[in-house]
Amino acid sequence: MCRQAGDYLQYMPKKQLRRPSDKLRLVLASNLRAFRRKRQISQEEMADLCGLHRTYIGSVERAERNVTLSTLEIFARVLGLTVPQLLTPARHDKLTSTR
Repeated sequence: MCRQAGDYLQYMPKKQLRRPSDKLRLVLASNLRAFRRKRQISQEEMADLCGLHRTYIGSVERAERNVTLSTLEIFARVLGLTVPQLLTPARHDKLTSTR
């Protein structure tokens, strides 16, 4: 018997479907700020390069926002990174880029 993907969704709490864990948002926030600062880019410059508002960058860096996959790709491209690098807990004294 083959189950449909929707069959499994009924077992997951709805809040988990809409929002990543606090830990993942904190990892992204920390990494985004560290990589941006390492490249000496201000929040305003980052926002301009990404086509976003400066306050949005700040709210992501404070782990207040749930970003989309396309926004993650933009952040990674602007910083010369991969999306996994932005989402992996890192020691920020040893940050490297893919450039």
